[in-house]
Amino acid sequence: MRIAELTAYQVRIPLKTRIRHASHSRDATDSIVIRCRLEDGTTGWGEGLPRSYVTGETIDQAFPLLQATPLSQQLGARFETLADTIALCDELQLTRPQPDPRDCFGNSVRCAIELAILDAVCRTLQVPLSEVTAKEASAIAIRGRSDSVRYSGVITSMSPFKQRLKAFLFRLNGFEQCKVKVGADGVDDVASLRRVRAIVGPRVDLRIDANEAWTCEELPSRLEPLLPFGITSVEQPVRHEDILGLTRLRPHLSVPVMLDESLCSLEDARLAIECGTCDLFNIRLSKCGGFIPSLRIAAAAHRAGLSSQLGCQVGETGILSAAGRHFATSVAHLRYLEGSYDRYLVRERLTQEDLTFRRYGEAPALTGPGLGVTIDEPALRRVTISEEHFPIA
Repeated sequence: MRIAELTAYQVRIPLKTRIRHASHSRDATDSIVIRCRLEDGTTGWGEGLPRSYVTGETIDQAFPLLQATPLSQQLGARFETLADTIALCDELQLTRPQPDPRDCFGNSVRCAIELAILDAVCRTLQVPLSEVTAKEASAIAIRGRSDSVRYSGVITSMSPFKQRLKAFLFRLNGFEQCKVKVGADGVDDVASLRRVRAIVGPRVDLRIDANEAWTCEELPSRLEPLLPFGITSVEQPVRHEDILGLTRLRPHLSVPVMLDESLCSLEDARLAIECGTCDLFNIRLSKCGGFIPSLRIAAAAHRAGLSSQLGCQVGETGILSAAGRHFATSVAHLRYLEGSYDRYLVRERLTQEDLTFRRYGEAPALTGPGLGVTIDEPALRRVTISEEHFPIA
Protein backbone atom coordinates (compact mmCIF):
# COMPACT_ATOMS: atom_id res chain seq x y z
CA MET A 1 0.00 0.00 0.00
CA ARG A 2 0.98 3.58 -0.55
CA ILE A 3 -0.70 6.97 -0.14
CA ALA A 4 -1.31 8.65 -3.49
CA GLU A 5 -2.85 11.96 -2.41
CA LEU A 6 -4.29 13.94 0.47
CA THR A 7 -7.07 16.47 -0.15
CA ALA A 8 -7.83 19.12 2.45
CA TYR A 9 -11.23 20.82 2.77
CA GLN A 10 -11.94 23.86 4.90
CA VAL A 11 -15.57 23.50 5.92
CA ARG A 12 -17.98 25.64 7.88
CA ILE A 13 -20.53 23.56 9.80
CA PRO A 14 -23.60 25.51 10.96
CA LEU A 15 -24.94 24.54 14.38
CA LYS A 16 -28.60 24.12 15.24
CA THR A 17 -28.22 26.28 18.33
CA ARG A 18 -25.71 28.74 19.74
CA ILE A 19 -23.37 27.03 22.20
CA ARG A 20 -21.96 29.16 24.98
CA HIS A 21 -19.45 28.49 27.74
CA ALA A 22 -16.94 30.54 29.73
CA SER A 23 -14.28 30.50 26.98
CA HIS A 24 -16.31 30.97 23.83
CA SER A 25 -19.68 31.22 22.11
CA ARG A 26 -20.42 29.91 18.60
CA ASP A 27 -23.23 29.13 16.17
CA ALA A 28 -20.96 27.54 13.53
CA THR A 29 -17.63 25.78 13.51
CA ASP A 30 -14.77 26.04 11.01
CA SER A 31 -13.16 22.64 10.60
CA ILE A 32 -10.72 20.82 8.37
CA VAL A 33 -11.64 17.58 6.62
CA ILE A 34 -8.98 15.42 4.98
CA ARG A 35 -9.48 12.76 2.31
CA CYS A 36 -6.70 10.19 1.90
CA ARG A 37 -6.57 8.30 -1.40
CA LEU A 38 -4.40 5.19 -1.64
CA GLU A 39 -2.79 4.01 -4.87
CA ASP A 40 -5.51 1.38 -5.33
CA GLY A 41 -8.20 4.08 -5.16
CA THR A 42 -9.39 3.36 -1.62
CA THR A 43 -10.30 6.55 0.25
CA GLY A 44 -10.40 7.40 3.93
CA TRP A 45 -11.60 10.46 5.80
CA GLY A 46 -10.53 12.46 8.84
CA GLU A 47 -11.63 15.62 10.64
CA GLY A 48 -10.10 18.19 12.98
CA LEU A 49 -11.45 21.31 14.69
CA PRO A 50 -8.86 24.07 15.22
CA ARG A 51 -9.40 26.02 18.44
CA SER A 52 -7.11 28.96 19.17
CA TYR A 53 -7.99 28.89 22.89
CA VAL A 54 -7.12 25.18 23.15
CA THR A 55 -4.10 24.34 20.97
CA GLY A 56 -3.33 27.84 19.71
CA GLU A 57 -4.19 27.15 16.06
CA THR A 58 -6.88 28.70 13.88
CA ILE A 59 -8.55 27.47 10.71
CA ASP A 60 -6.59 30.11 8.74
CA GLN A 61 -3.36 28.39 9.78
CA ALA A 62 -4.42 24.90 8.70
CA PHE A 63 -3.57 25.12 5.00
CA PRO A 64 -0.26 26.96 5.57
CA LEU A 65 0.71 24.17 8.00
CA LEU A 66 0.01 21.57 5.34
CA GLN A 67 1.85 23.56 2.69
CA ALA A 68 4.93 23.99 4.90
CA THR A 69 5.13 20.30 5.86
CA PRO A 70 7.04 17.90 3.55
CA LEU A 71 4.12 15.47 3.41
CA SER A 72 5.43 13.40 0.50
CA GLN A 73 8.73 12.85 2.31
CA GLN A 74 7.09 11.87 5.59
CA LEU A 75 4.19 9.81 4.21
CA GLY A 76 5.52 8.51 0.92
CA ALA A 77 6.84 5.13 2.10
CA ARG A 78 5.14 1.85 1.26
CA PHE A 79 3.48 -0.14 4.04
CA GLU A 80 1.61 -3.42 4.33
CA THR A 81 0.14 -3.89 7.80
CA LEU A 82 -1.72 -1.84 10.38
CA ALA A 83 1.42 -1.85 12.54
CA ASP A 84 3.30 -0.39 9.55
CA THR A 85 0.62 2.28 9.25
CA ILE A 86 0.98 3.28 12.89
CA ALA A 87 4.72 3.65 12.32
CA LEU A 88 4.03 5.74 9.20
CA CYS A 89 1.68 8.04 11.15
CA ASP A 90 4.46 8.54 13.70
CA GLU A 91 6.54 10.06 10.89
CA LEU A 92 4.04 12.89 10.49
CA GLN A 93 5.57 16.00 12.07
CA LEU A 94 3.97 19.28 11.03
CA THR A 95 6.35 22.14 10.29
CA ARG A 96 5.28 24.63 12.93
CA PRO A 97 5.92 28.37 12.52
CA GLN A 98 7.44 28.71 16.00
CA PRO A 99 8.77 26.58 18.88
CA ASP A 100 6.06 24.60 20.62
CA PRO A 101 7.14 23.22 24.02
CA ARG A 102 3.68 21.71 24.58
CA ASP A 103 3.86 19.86 21.23
CA CYS A 104 0.21 20.56 20.38
CA PHE A 105 0.08 23.37 17.80
CA GLY A 106 -1.53 21.96 14.66
CA ASN A 107 -3.01 18.95 16.45
CA SER A 108 -6.37 19.31 14.72
CA VAL A 109 -4.68 19.11 11.31
CA ARG A 110 -2.62 16.13 12.43
CA CYS A 111 -5.74 14.41 13.73
CA ALA A 112 -7.55 14.87 10.42
CA ILE A 113 -4.61 13.47 8.42
CA GLU A 114 -4.04 10.52 10.75
CA LEU A 115 -7.71 9.52 10.83
CA ALA A 116 -7.94 9.72 7.03
CA ILE A 117 -4.90 7.44 6.65
CA LEU A 118 -6.13 4.95 9.25
CA ASP A 119 -9.62 4.91 7.74
CA ALA A 120 -8.27 4.20 4.24
CA VAL A 121 -5.89 1.47 5.41
CA CYS A 122 -8.46 -0.21 7.65
CA ARG A 123 -10.90 -0.24 4.73
CA THR A 124 -8.27 -1.95 2.57
CA LEU A 125 -7.53 -4.48 5.29
CA GLN A 126 -11.28 -4.92 5.99
CA VAL A 127 -10.94 -4.24 9.72
CA PRO A 128 -12.63 -1.57 11.89
CA LEU A 129 -10.67 1.44 13.09
CA SER A 130 -10.90 0.07 16.63
CA GLU A 131 -8.36 -2.56 15.58
CA VAL A 132 -5.71 0.18 15.90
CA THR A 133 -6.04 -0.10 19.70
CA ALA A 134 -5.11 -3.77 19.50
CA LYS A 135 -2.02 -2.97 17.42
CA GLU A 136 -0.71 0.01 19.41
CA ALA A 137 1.87 -1.36 21.84
CA SER A 138 1.47 1.34 24.49
CA ALA A 139 -2.26 0.59 24.80
CA ILE A 140 -1.94 -3.01 26.00
CA ALA A 141 -3.08 -2.19 29.55
CA ILE A 142 -6.14 -0.22 28.45
CA ARG A 143 -7.45 -2.45 25.69
CA GLY A 144 -11.09 -3.43 25.94
CA ARG A 145 -13.94 -4.44 23.70
CA SER A 146 -17.54 -3.28 24.10
CA ASP A 147 -20.58 -3.91 21.93
CA SER A 148 -22.06 -0.60 23.02
CA VAL A 149 -21.29 2.49 25.09
CA ARG A 150 -23.25 5.10 27.05
CA TYR A 151 -22.70 8.80 26.51
CA SER A 152 -23.27 11.46 29.17
CA GLY A 153 -25.37 14.57 28.72
CA VAL A 154 -24.06 18.14 28.68
CA ILE A 155 -25.92 21.28 29.75
CA THR A 156 -24.31 24.50 28.55
CA SER A 157 -24.67 28.07 29.77
CA MET A 158 -28.22 28.65 28.56
CA SER A 159 -31.40 30.22 29.87
CA PRO A 160 -33.02 28.72 32.99
CA PHE A 161 -35.93 27.47 30.87
CA LYS A 162 -33.64 25.69 28.42
CA GLN A 163 -31.61 24.23 31.29
CA ARG A 164 -34.76 22.82 32.84
CA LEU A 165 -35.89 21.41 29.50
CA LYS A 166 -32.51 19.81 28.80
CA ALA A 167 -32.32 18.34 32.30
CA PHE A 168 -35.85 16.95 31.96
CA LEU A 169 -35.00 15.33 28.61
CA PHE A 170 -31.89 13.72 30.10
CA ARG A 171 -33.93 12.34 32.99
CA LEU A 172 -36.73 11.17 30.69
CA ASN A 173 -34.20 9.33 28.54
CA GLY A 174 -32.44 7.67 31.44
CA PHE A 175 -29.01 9.30 31.31
CA GLU A 176 -26.77 8.26 34.18
CA GLN A 177 -24.21 11.11 33.86
CA CYS A 178 -24.49 14.82 33.12
CA LYS A 179 -22.05 17.72 32.85
CA VAL A 180 -23.01 21.33 33.54
CA LYS A 181 -21.03 24.27 32.18
CA VAL A 182 -20.24 26.89 34.84
CA GLY A 183 -18.27 30.12 35.12
CA ALA A 184 -19.88 32.07 32.25
CA ASP A 185 -20.46 35.78 32.79
CA GLY A 186 -23.92 36.63 34.04
CA VAL A 187 -24.81 33.05 34.98
CA ASP A 188 -25.66 32.07 38.55
CA ASP A 189 -23.87 28.74 38.93
CA VAL A 190 -25.55 27.85 42.22
CA ALA A 191 -28.98 28.38 40.67
CA SER A 192 -27.97 26.32 37.63
CA LEU A 193 -26.79 23.38 39.71
CA ARG A 194 -29.83 23.60 41.96
CA ARG A 195 -32.31 23.43 39.09
CA VAL A 196 -30.45 20.69 37.23
CA ARG A 197 -30.02 18.50 40.32
CA ALA A 198 -33.67 18.96 41.27
CA ILE A 199 -34.76 17.65 37.87
CA VAL A 200 -32.27 14.85 37.14
CA GLY A 201 -32.51 13.50 40.67
CA PRO A 202 -29.94 12.40 43.25
CA ARG A 203 -28.61 9.32 41.45
CA VAL A 204 -27.27 11.02 38.32
CA ASP A 205 -23.49 11.57 38.30
CA LEU A 206 -23.25 15.36 38.01
CA ARG A 207 -19.96 17.09 37.14
CA ILE A 208 -19.04 20.66 36.17
CA ASP A 209 -16.83 22.30 33.55
CA ALA A 210 -15.49 25.81 34.16
CA ASN A 211 -13.56 26.22 30.87
CA GLU A 212 -10.74 28.20 32.55
CA ALA A 213 -13.16 30.69 34.11
CA TRP A 214 -11.53 31.04 37.54
CA THR A 215 -8.19 31.82 39.15
CA CYS A 216 -6.37 29.62 41.63
CA GLU A 217 -7.02 32.20 44.34
CA GLU A 218 -10.79 32.13 43.89
CA LEU A 219 -11.21 28.44 43.04
CA PRO A 220 -11.93 27.23 46.62
CA SER A 221 -14.57 29.90 47.18
CA ARG A 222 -16.16 29.24 43.76
CA LEU A 223 -16.39 25.52 44.44
CA GLU A 224 -17.64 25.70 48.01
CA PRO A 225 -21.28 26.69 47.26
CA LEU A 226 -21.50 24.02 44.53
CA LEU A 227 -20.48 21.09 46.72
CA PRO A 228 -23.97 20.49 48.22
CA PHE A 229 -25.16 19.42 44.76
CA GLY A 230 -22.92 16.35 44.79
CA ILE A 231 -20.58 17.20 41.93
CA THR A 232 -18.11 14.44 41.10
CA SER A 233 -15.42 16.49 39.32
CA VAL A 234 -14.52 19.98 38.15
CA GLU A 235 -13.08 20.32 34.65
CA GLN A 236 -10.38 22.89 33.77
CA PRO A 237 -11.17 25.33 36.60
CA VAL A 238 -8.25 27.71 35.81
CA ARG A 239 -6.39 28.99 32.76
CA HIS A 240 -3.57 26.89 31.40
CA GLU A 241 -1.09 29.60 32.37
CA ASP A 242 -2.08 29.06 36.02
CA ILE A 243 -2.26 25.28 35.93
CA LEU A 244 0.76 24.65 38.16
CA GLY A 245 -1.11 26.40 40.96
CA LEU A 246 -3.31 23.29 41.15
CA THR A 247 -0.33 21.34 42.46
CA ARG A 248 -0.70 23.20 45.74
CA LEU A 249 -4.49 23.47 45.72
CA ARG A 250 -5.62 20.04 44.63
CA PRO A 251 -4.86 18.15 47.88
CA HIS A 252 -7.17 20.57 49.70
CA LEU A 253 -10.09 20.37 47.26
CA SER A 254 -12.90 17.96 48.00
CA VAL A 255 -13.67 17.48 44.28
CA PRO A 256 -11.44 15.69 41.74
CA VAL A 257 -9.92 17.97 39.09
CA MET A 258 -10.05 17.17 35.37
CA LEU A 259 -7.77 18.81 32.79
CA ASP A 260 -9.01 19.72 29.32
CA GLU A 261 -7.46 22.80 27.71
CA SER A 262 -4.27 21.93 29.61
CA LEU A 263 -4.24 18.34 28.29
CA CYS A 264 -3.51 18.48 24.56
CA SER A 265 -0.44 16.28 24.13
CA LEU A 266 1.65 13.57 25.70
CA GLU A 267 3.95 16.34 26.92
CA ASP A 268 1.00 17.96 28.73
CA ALA A 269 0.13 14.57 30.21
CA ARG A 270 3.64 14.05 31.51
CA LEU A 271 3.70 17.48 33.14
CA ALA A 272 0.31 16.91 34.79
CA ILE A 273 1.41 13.54 36.15
CA GLU A 274 4.78 14.78 37.39
CA CYS A 275 3.33 17.89 39.06
CA GLY A 276 0.14 16.31 40.36
CA THR A 277 -2.19 18.93 38.91
CA CYS A 278 -5.22 16.69 38.32
CA ASP A 279 -7.10 13.46 38.92
CA LEU A 280 -8.61 12.99 35.45
CA PHE A 281 -7.74 13.67 31.81
CA ASN A 282 -10.28 14.86 29.24
CA ILE A 283 -8.99 13.32 26.02
CA ARG A 284 -10.41 14.71 22.77
CA LEU A 285 -9.13 13.25 19.51
CA SER A 286 -8.84 16.54 17.63
CA LYS A 287 -7.00 18.54 20.29
CA CYS A 288 -4.76 15.58 21.18
CA GLY A 289 -3.55 15.03 17.61
CA GLY A 290 -5.47 11.94 16.61
CA PHE A 291 -6.40 8.39 17.57
CA ILE A 292 -2.90 7.07 18.25
CA PRO A 293 -1.67 10.00 20.42
CA SER A 294 -4.96 9.81 22.35
CA LEU A 295 -4.35 6.11 23.06
CA ARG A 296 -0.90 6.97 24.39
CA ILE A 297 -2.29 9.70 26.63
CA ALA A 298 -4.97 7.35 28.00
CA ALA A 299 -2.30 4.72 28.65
CA ALA A 300 -0.13 7.27 30.49
CA ALA A 301 -3.10 8.24 32.67
CA HIS A 302 -3.79 4.60 33.50
CA ARG A 303 -0.17 3.93 34.46
CA ALA A 304 -0.27 6.96 36.77
CA GLY A 305 -3.50 5.87 38.44
CA LEU A 306 -5.57 8.66 36.87
CA SER A 307 -8.98 8.33 35.23
CA SER A 308 -9.87 9.49 31.71
CA GLN A 309 -12.83 10.93 29.89
CA LEU A 310 -13.22 10.76 26.13
CA GLY A 311 -14.59 14.16 25.26
CA CYS A 312 -15.62 15.89 22.06
CA GLN A 313 -15.48 19.39 20.60
CA VAL A 314 -18.52 21.46 19.71
CA GLY A 315 -19.38 20.97 16.04
CA GLU A 316 -17.85 17.55 15.42
CA THR A 317 -19.50 15.84 12.47
CA GLY A 318 -20.14 12.15 11.96
CA ILE A 319 -16.48 11.62 10.99
CA LEU A 320 -15.18 12.41 14.48
CA SER A 321 -18.27 10.87 16.07
CA ALA A 322 -17.34 7.59 14.38
CA ALA A 323 -13.68 7.86 15.39
CA GLY A 324 -14.71 8.56 18.99
CA ARG A 325 -17.02 5.54 18.96
CA HIS A 326 -14.18 3.28 17.86
CA PHE A 327 -12.00 4.70 20.63
CA ALA A 328 -14.69 4.29 23.28
CA THR A 329 -15.52 0.69 22.34
CA SER A 330 -11.88 -0.43 22.25
CA VAL A 331 -10.49 1.35 25.36
CA ALA A 332 -11.27 0.22 28.90
CA HIS A 333 -11.39 2.32 32.07
CA LEU A 334 -13.03 5.45 30.55
CA ARG A 335 -14.92 7.18 33.34
CA TYR A 336 -17.01 9.50 31.17
CA LEU A 337 -17.89 9.62 27.48
CA GLU A 338 -19.06 12.61 25.45
CA GLY A 339 -19.93 12.94 21.77
CA SER A 340 -22.29 11.69 19.02
CA TYR A 341 -24.53 14.78 19.30
CA ASP A 342 -24.88 14.86 15.51
CA ARG A 343 -28.65 15.09 15.07
CA TYR A 344 -29.03 17.53 17.95
CA LEU A 345 -26.21 19.92 17.11
CA VAL A 346 -24.88 20.06 13.54
CA ARG A 347 -26.89 20.94 10.43
CA GLU A 348 -24.54 18.91 8.24
CA ARG A 349 -23.19 15.72 9.80
CA LEU A 350 -21.22 14.80 6.60
CA THR A 351 -22.02 11.10 6.95
CA GLN A 352 -24.95 9.20 5.50
CA GLU A 353 -25.30 7.33 8.78
CA ASP A 354 -26.81 9.03 11.83
CA LEU A 355 -24.52 8.20 14.76
CA THR A 356 -26.51 10.16 17.35
CA PHE A 357 -26.80 8.37 20.69
CA ARG A 358 -30.13 6.82 21.56
CA ARG A 359 -32.17 6.50 24.75
CA TYR A 360 -30.05 6.17 27.91
CA GLY A 361 -27.21 7.71 25.87
CA GLU A 362 -26.54 4.28 24.38
CA ALA A 363 -24.84 3.74 21.04
CA PRO A 364 -23.60 0.54 19.37
CA ALA A 365 -20.05 -0.28 18.34
CA LEU A 366 -19.24 0.31 14.67
CA THR A 367 -18.13 -2.94 13.07
CA GLY A 368 -17.64 -2.02 9.40
CA PRO A 369 -14.18 -1.51 7.90
CA GLY A 370 -12.39 1.75 8.72
CA LEU A 371 -14.59 4.33 10.36
CA GLY A 372 -17.59 2.27 9.33
CA VAL A 373 -19.41 5.25 7.83
CA THR A 374 -20.09 6.62 4.35
CA ILE A 375 -19.27 10.24 3.55
CA ASP A 376 -22.15 12.36 2.25
CA GLU A 377 -20.18 14.07 -0.49
CA PRO A 378 -22.99 16.44 -1.61
CA ALA A 379 -23.18 17.66 2.00
CA LEU A 380 -19.40 18.10 2.05
CA ARG A 381 -19.60 20.24 -1.10
CA ARG A 382 -22.33 22.39 0.47
CA VAL A 383 -20.14 23.37 3.42
CA THR A 384 -16.73 23.55 1.72
CA ILE A 385 -15.08 26.98 1.78
CA SER A 386 -11.88 25.94 0.00
CA GLU A 387 -9.93 22.82 -0.88
CA GLU A 388 -6.37 21.92 -1.82
CA HIS A 389 -4.69 18.77 -3.11
CA PHE A 390 -1.37 17.42 -1.82
CA PRO A 391 0.20 14.68 -3.99
CA ILE A 392 2.14 12.10 -1.94
CA ALA A 393 3.24 9.26 -4.24
